[in-house]
Amino acid sequence: MQEDIGHDLDAILEVLPAPICQAVRNNGRTTDLMEVVLDLGRVPVARYINEEVPLSESEIDNGDIEAVVQRIGTFDADNRAGIERTLHRISAIRNRQGVIVGMTCRVGRAVYGTIDIIQDLVTSAASILLLGRPGIGKTTMLREAARVLAKKRRVVIVDTSNEIGGDGDIPHPAVGRSRRMQVENPARQHEVMIEAVENHNPETIIIDEIGREMEALAARTIAERGVQLIATAHGNTLENIILNPTLADLVGGVESVTLSDEEARRRGTQKTVLERRSSPTFDVLIEIVQRECLNIHADVTRSVDAHLRGVSFKPELRYRDPEGEIVVEGVSQDDIPLKVGQNQGVTRRRGMDHRFGARRAVDRAEYGLRPLRVYAYGITRQRLERVARRLHVPLRMVREIESAQALVTLKSYYRRRERPVSDAEALGVPIYVLRSHTGHQIENFLLEAFQIPSTTRGDRDYGLEAGISEAEEAIEKVLDGTRVVDLLPRAPSVRRQQHELVRAAKLVSISYGKDPKRRVRVFRD
Repeated sequence: MQEDIGHDLDAILEVLPAPICQAVRNNGRTTDLMEVVLDLGRVPVARYINEEVPLSESEIDNGDIEAVVQRIGTFDADNRAGIERTLHRISAIRNRQGVIVGMTCRVGRAVYGTIDIIQDLVTSAASILLLGRPGIGKTTMLREAARVLAKKRRVVIVDTSNEIGGDGDIPHPAVGRSRRMQVENPARQHEVMIEAVENHNPETIIIDEIGREMEALAARTIAERGVQLIATAHGNTLENIILNPTLADLVGGVESVTLSDEEARRRGTQKTVLERRSSPTFDVLIEIVQRECLNIHADVTRSVDAHLRGVSFKPELRYRDPEGEIVVEGVSQDDIPLKVGQNQGVTRRRGMDHRFGARRAVDRAEYGLRPLRVYAYGITRQRLERVARRLHVPLRMVREIESAQALVTLKSYYRRRERPVSDAEALGVPIYVLRSHTGHQIENFLLEAFQIPSTTRGDRDYGLEAGISEAEEAIEKVLDGTRVVDLLPRAPSVRRQQHELVRAAKLVSISYGKDPKRRVRVFRD
């Protein structure tokens, strides 16, 4: 259950003109007060969760505006000001001459328990994107997520407008042990995001309001380095993000693809269709419908693919019933079909567009793993078996599709509808589609097929094999359209191998930084 831990309402009421302050107090509704609006030439208004209430019959004049400005001081470049050691925010509206003619005085609250409904997702180390209309509680959830995660993880908040950690140099107690980086100018938010990763070794980064293309690119860079990212963005639903050209990359981006005549007939669609361009930056997307009523896209990859293919599906719904119990409704996203057309069968395509992350070798006895019979098409048997030995999983390669429990192939073969793929669909054999045959992609396939959990980034093998797999993955991303990919710091011998791989792919790479943090950057010429 949620518990209001105090929001120091007096601090924000005291900056208002005395008659307006008294009118708010006389209403006696402090628990659901959201903000007080002061506009020149209009009556002041108090906004509550479900209604607006006029506070006076007298209109606001220049004296009222100036009185508030004198009490709170200067506004930042984003026309926002705060009250030190509180979570309150005052936002200004200016005329064409730069003179303040209106203010929105928002009450900032810190509430324990706001993430109880999604705590399993927040503590899973998955990157999460929160969507919802202004004032619905996105920032409050970010603040509580920071406090909860900071008990066991290294959390850094990139606080562009000081809304998460409050105004002043000392963060508000509501963020717990989290560290807070302030942003001098909103236009530099993306730079501070990257600086947080490079300088302060976070396990989780929390950001409010990703709204620019450079911030979306910085978010992808952070996620690709294995850091959990929890953020909000402008939009109410997944569809809003997909249709927003600036933010679409957060969910993988969209590109137009021309199909062959045969493929178009099979799908029952036009020849030109929309497909996801790359792996999503965020693993989970949450639509905040109402306070404590959420739509959960637990697998953004599958949700985006289903949306682009015109497949109807409902995300998981979570809410609290009248007794305060958390209710979960909806089917697992594994049941979302990703194929359309006449002959769907029962096959599920599982996209393998996971970012590189920490994985550990697993003792099969620990998980009671049973042998899995796999038919590989377009992927060498030796490479599959080598990765399987490293993970200690009981992989069994078969030569007949009829005896297979799964088929693994590359995206190019899957799109061309090669015979083994069609046969697998007809037989109902699950199909796993890899973007490339790199060691990391194969590792992801095996971990998913055997349902093996991942562990923390710290267990990752930083040797030659890991460096080569990482370089191969970076090459694929740049060839798919990513502008720049930075690899992890490596030893000189590993970097040399990475440079050779990049040159062979006809791309460009440079090394930068100083050892032991020197790393390779991959990009197009």
